[in-house]
Amino acid sequence: MTFFSMIGFTAPWLLVGLFALPLLWILLRAVPPAPIRRVFPGVALLLGLNDETVQADRTPWWLLLLRALVMAGLIIGLAGPIVNPAPKGQNLSKLLVVLEGSWADASDWEAQQLAALEVVQQSGNQGRPVAFLQLTAPQKDLVFSAASEAARAIKAAEPNAWLPKRNWQGQFDSLGDFDTHWLASPIDWPGRDRLVRDLLRRGSVEVAMSRSSPIGLLPVRAAAQGIEISAVRMTAGQAQGVVVDILGLDPSGVERRLQSAETGFSAQDLRATTTVDLPLEMRNRISRLVVAGHKSAAAVRLTDDRIQRPEIAILTGETSDREGLILFAPDHYLTQALSPVADLIDGTLDDVLLANPDAIILADVAKVASKEALADWVAEGGTLLRFAGPRLAAAQFEAQTRDPLLPVKLRAGGRTVGGAMSWGAPKTLQSFEIDTPFYGLPVPDEVTVTAQVLAEPGPDLASHVIARLSDGTPLVTRRQLGQGQVVLLHVTANTEWSNLPISGLFVSMLERLSVIGSAANFEPESLAGSTWQLVQQMDGAGELRRVGDRAGIAGAELAQAAISAQTPAGLYQGQDRRWARNILSEDSQLTPARWPDEVRLLGQDQVRSHRLGAWFLALALCLLIADVVASLWLSGRLRGGVLAAVTGALLTSISPENALAQMSQDRAIAASRAVVLAYVETQDARQDEISRAGLLGLSQALFQRTSIEPAPPMGLSLALDELSFFPFLYWPITLGQQALSSEELSKLNRYLKGGGMILFDTRDSDIARVGQTTKEGRVLQQLASGLNLPPLAPIAPDHVLTRSFYLLQDFPGRYPRGGIWVEAPQNSGVQVEGMPFRNLNDGVTPVVIGGNDWAAAWAVDEAGEPLLPVGRGMAGERQREIALRFGVNLIMHVLTGNYKSDQVHVPELLKRLGE
Repeated sequence: MTFFSMIGFTAPWLLVGLFALPLLWILLRAVPPAPIRRVFPGVALLLGLNDETVQADRTPWWLLLLRALVMAGLIIGLAGPIVNPAPKGQNLSKLLVVLEGSWADASDWEAQQLAALEVVQQSGNQGRPVAFLQLTAPQKDLVFSAASEAARAIKAAEPNAWLPKRNWQGQFDSLGDFDTHWLASPIDWPGRDRLVRDLLRRGSVEVAMSRSSPIGLLPVRAAAQGIEISAVRMTAGQAQGVVVDILGLDPSGVERRLQSAETGFSAQDLRATTTVDLPLEMRNRISRLVVAGHKSAAAVRLTDDRIQRPEIAILTGETSDREGLILFAPDHYLTQALSPVADLIDGTLDDVLLANPDAIILADVAKVASKEALADWVAEGGTLLRFAGPRLAAAQFEAQTRDPLLPVKLRAGGRTVGGAMSWGAPKTLQSFEIDTPFYGLPVPDEVTVTAQVLAEPGPDLASHVIARLSDGTPLVTRRQLGQGQVVLLHVTANTEWSNLPISGLFVSMLERLSVIGSAANFEPESLAGSTWQLVQQMDGAGELRRVGDRAGIAGAELAQAAISAQTPAGLYQGQDRRWARNILSEDSQLTPARWPDEVRLLGQDQVRSHRLGAWFLALALCLLIADVVASLWLSGRLRGGVLAAVTGALLTSISPENALAQMSQDRAIAASRAVVLAYVETQDARQDEISRAGLLGLSQALFQRTSIEPAPPMGLSLALDELSFFPFLYWPITLGQQALSSEELSKLNRYLKGGGMILFDTRDSDIARVGQTTKEGRVLQQLASGLNLPPLAPIAPDHVLTRSFYLLQDFPGRYPRGGIWVEAPQNSGVQVEGMPFRNLNDGVTPVVIGGNDWAAAWAVDEAGEPLLPVGRGMAGERQREIALRFGVNLIMHVLTGNYKSDQVHVPELLKRLGE
């Protein structure tokens, strides 16, 4: 293949203009250059003289060549040269462009789209009909049409969080013959081979494989002191480290990173596992885990109740152990059933109530101490589970009063096999009714009851019975008490009266009563009768999106359904529980794709053409600059200033950074016309959005409360933007903050020296401890090490910042307790004799450092409503108001300096006036 066979043109007819270049050469050669005009009074003496020889000046040949090259470059550039074009007219058959569009494509989706668009454009240049097919998109009829229609569909496509599942048999029968260009993900999936065979029967198939190497997270397991994290990759061969970010909700309900875990694959392993120690409170806050640096739904693991360990207290009526009879202890089977899935709390009832557990279990306790306190705890949302026994059966209850800590009134005594109130044989359980929480649970025939306590008949008894024996007598009763519930199992917690506590049904019943949330394995049997609603759906990149009202899905059906468009990955909500459906299961493997020999495999770089038009136009422009400079030199009008001006203007117009420079210039002009609050952009898009919304809320407060009328806030790049136009910078510290370059440090130091202020916000006051430095604090220390910062000190009670607009002594943000640091006074601040006031710092502090996450407290949406929660109730709104007042004081201090520092003298001035 020759070089010229690798070149094509989008407008080849323009190349006809090259034939005009010889004519241009002749014309320029014949026309002399413009004469040089000079003022010379003696020219009158030459009038009338006849010069026998006439010699016309000519343009130098090298200048003619330069101008011819300018025209040639312009013509070739406009003709649109392309390297490796698809030869036009070589193949006019129909072309099907296939994108899988699954989570495995999300990491390089933009590259896949660009490659698909390039193929479509090449086909359009050849006049080939094109159709586009995304394998994970809803099914629709394929239509071969103009390339522009396929390009429009490709641009609108997005990756989904499921693999292709459709049955393709017979889908292409009506389309005739066509070729296929498939941009494929690197992993295999069921049904791929069958689809490839169907396409090969229609024509040739060429595949461009993605070079991404996906990593996925397997189910998270609860460990004794934390969680166990497992990751899987597609191919072995070399060691690979993996960082997993553990995200969760802070006390105010905002998701943030709780911790990072590091694990790694050895050269031969496809799986890597690590255990992370987490306190119980932090573990129960986990919302999801994310593999850092991997954009894929498989690299995100949503969590639900299964990794949470509730705190449960078990209290019995026994005062001492029965030595040698541990199997008869009321709490033995409860402890065995609950200890794998819950943290058990010991102690007296008063101690237990102080710990505020998720549930309290009373095993055969007849007389309850601190009854009122326990009732209040239940009313606030607690679950009290009681078991019967000899003590409860023997207790005498008042005839007219029902114990509020029992769901129903009980008869004294009980009923046993062979007793006075007895049945002939042990009783089994009835099937659970549809309106009970146990509906759908299978009832084993081997579960029997030999004794029980009976409920007093009454008109409302039936409404409180949620499980019955085969003869219709109550086995489990329940009553709501405030926001909580009181549940009574009418049998013992050991095997004296029933073998229910040693059956698998017992654990399932506790889970349905919300006593334990992590006992659920979400198996079809345990989910029978339940209904689940999708509340947040995961997209192919692993981001959660709110969904509208959707029909509920039966639990047993959902447990057996694969991840698909009908049952997507995401968060599902049941009656009292949350279910996270993720991409990978425990036995999932990421298998590399294998292709038949008939398929032609390409690299993505093979499907791209390279356009050279812009390079030829740039070359023509550079030659034009040289022509202008040469013409000025030949005419004697070339001077240093003119050369610099012409060259600078032309080079600026073709500079690759021109668009960025123009954008920066436009922003600078806008910032110079009004007060603009700015924030430093980070690599965290979520934090940047909070920063922008926070400064928007602060700008609105300034507009409403002061004479300042700020323009909308701007995000700044330290490398690209000029800082001097912005009086105030908000800088949230993130763990992904890159080290500052020397140019950025110089720019920041000039900004601080010129009177600018930076608010460094580490956003860690909720986890910061005295004497300890957080990870965010260490990042700030590294950043500040290259800045020329003054000595800092905690803000004094009489600092001008406390009274620049509002009178303040606290400076809360989303977190209320963290203090702030400002520039230390330049002297001791001790009052001098004869002076009525202290000589405080006379300047504006260039930096303010804190960790209260002020942007989150200031943040509002476009309608002006608070964007993020702060605190609780009215106290939280008051905290938000004080945070806004601190922001107002801060900006007033920046813009007006210390003009209100004289307020610190008011007490002394009033004293003198009184005298």
